[in-house]
Amino acid sequence: MAAMPRWLKAGIRQFTRILFRLCFRVRVRGTIEALPRLLLVSNHQSLLDGVLLGAFLPVDPVWVLHTAIARHWWVRLPMSFLPHLVIDSANPITMKNVIELIEAGRPVLIFPEGRVTVTGSMMKIYEGPAYAAARTGAAVVPIHIDGAVYSRFFSRVTGDFPKKLFPRITITIHAPRTIAKPDLPTARSRRKVETEALRRIMQESAFDARETATLFPALLDAMKIYGRRRRILEDANRPYHESTYGQILKGSLALGRLVSKIAEEGERVGVLMPNVAATVSLLFGMFAFRRVPAMLNYTSGPEALRHACRTAGVKLMLTSRAFLEKARLADTVTRLENVRIVCLEDLRAGFTAADKAWLLLYALWFPRRVARPARPEEPAMILFTSGSEGRPKGVALSHDALLANVAQCRAIIEFSSKDRFMSALPLFHAFGITVGIFLPIFCGARVLLYISPLHYRVVPELIYDRDCTVLFASSTFLGNYARYAHPFDFSRVRLVVAGAEKLSDEVRRLYFEKFGIRILEGYGVTETAPVVAVNTGLASRTGTVGQPVPGCELRIEPVPGIEAGGLLHIRGANVMLGYLDENGRIDPVHSSFGPGWHNTGDIASIDEAGFITIRGRLKRFAKVAGEMVPLELAERIAAAASPERNHAAVAVAEEGRGETIVLLTEDAGLRREGLQHSARELGAPELAVPRRIIAVREIPHLPNGKKDYPAISAMARSLVRERVLST
Repeated sequence: MAAMPRWLKAGIRQFTRILFRLCFRVRVRGTIEALPRLLLVSNHQSLLDGVLLGAFLPVDPVWVLHTAIARHWWVRLPMSFLPHLVIDSANPITMKNVIELIEAGRPVLIFPEGRVTVTGSMMKIYEGPAYAAARTGAAVVPIHIDGAVYSRFFSRVTGDFPKKLFPRITITIHAPRTIAKPDLPTARSRRKVETEALRRIMQESAFDARETATLFPALLDAMKIYGRRRRILEDANRPYHESTYGQILKGSLALGRLVSKIAEEGERVGVLMPNVAATVSLLFGMFAFRRVPAMLNYTSGPEALRHACRTAGVKLMLTSRAFLEKARLADTVTRLENVRIVCLEDLRAGFTAADKAWLLLYALWFPRRVARPARPEEPAMILFTSGSEGRPKGVALSHDALLANVAQCRAIIEFSSKDRFMSALPLFHAFGITVGIFLPIFCGARVLLYISPLHYRVVPELIYDRDCTVLFASSTFLGNYARYAHPFDFSRVRLVVAGAEKLSDEVRRLYFEKFGIRILEGYGVTETAPVVAVNTGLASRTGTVGQPVPGCELRIEPVPGIEAGGLLHIRGANVMLGYLDENGRIDPVHSSFGPGWHNTGDIASIDEAGFITIRGRLKRFAKVAGEMVPLELAERIAAAASPERNHAAVAVAEEGRGETIVLLTEDAGLRREGLQHSARELGAPELAVPRRIIAVREIPHLPNGKKDYPAISAMARSLVRERVLST
């Protein structure tokens, strides 16, 4: 290691700070405590990172360089004046000198990725740094660099990734963490657990570095990064016409101004709109002028619509005349009581010459000045639960919760401006609005909006025609797409994520064999905006829904009669404000664990690596012969016996027997003997085999792909009653 005089080092450091503050407007958040053993770890966004940290960190560490980086002359030159080590991060044995330095009390700084990112997201984490941290018991200080990846000359991300001469850079120093040395029999298994712990620390530091904001300013921030003229949103109603950020902004300001004329600030306004570009502009316009959209499910029927409007206190509904006619909803909407219906076609007629002058001469140039966005903790949207087990509940989600969930997803999965999302999930569900609109728009990825996920032949063709790379859908939708798709339709797809319901083994196998795609299964609920956990390319375990996203805390509450797992409770930045009560007020979220905790109603278990397995809904357990039996297990038995058809298991109370598991199936040839055989192969108990099997033409489903269990239960009770009476 080489050294230089202190006065020279201080002079160079001060000059570098001034230069970087002038050019890159560098901000530093947080500080480093004086601890005896320090290991500083940082993400690696650009070739500037070493100079940045050397100039702005409050400590003078020993730099640890990967051999692949140290071979470049432009790295060797500045490092020749600084204390440094050159190691192979992939080989833990070469970390011996690092361990000695840490134990001697010298702060050490290392980039665990070993190289500058070429994707814009976090790369793989090498074992060496985690091994050193666990071996020495050092305080691991995560550092997150944000903005340097956009540098025109120093970033290593290629393609149409946005670049600037002098991007703004923020350095966030987080509180120290520790990595415990695991008690495992082999060195290999210990290193794997240690590396996973460091990966989680790095992902959490990326999430924690976010700054709270509201949705409309977040749109403006994305436009500033990726450019006003960047094409971002395509509406299937207008094929091959992609709206730019600037056009979305223009539409948002215009519609927001019109809505502000007929709705009060903070008012909840019903939105009954399909998946079209106008809906996106309408929503951002309402965010800009502090109106709260209540997203109404146009497939739910008249009674559910009336209930949703009463619950949310909706007095004004925005819709489209063309949509009402095409969806045959005109009669349903006109029968809503005490709700004023306004069509966008009529609303646009009220955009006067003065409004146009305001828009073109002022608002488009100074959007932050004209907007009146809410505070991050205030309600942004009202969404309604799917109603798969009863009447839908109104869920109040804040701006911060929605933006936090986007940040959580981006911290663990690589999304880039090179991606194109296929967004066919309805925007009145959290799954569709968060991952189908907010996530791609805020990370610069293009979006193809399609009106319905039920068009099983059309969606795969559009994925092929528009070269889509990312697809989010439920297991039911994915299975139907695969049946109608040509193997080449998914040739450009790199990421398929399943949510909303359990991913079936048959669909998982079908995608791997037909398209060569590994589906990543995730888990979420409307109340968490919605993503809670997901398998990723860096951490995946089949049969689970993955590890929790950063910033999400989980607890398991024991349930009498259920040994494997318990009730899943969640707390985090993405959790809702609360449910709407019968008077439209927000009941702050709370559970048996206290305020801020949400009881999901799902039975889950969490393994030693943090992977979550969903056992089923608590309401989806049947008490058979005194035992709690998950109905999801009965459905898995049926799926194994007849993988090509749909099945649904419900519990029906029968006189003299208690609860009985009844299976509704689309396979008329399915018999109990086949179910018993499948149960034996799966190792499932005999109690999980349905006692009654009833063939039906079609299993009812909700618009998001989930099974409609209230309708299924009513159907099962009716059919069982008919059979009992007939005998």
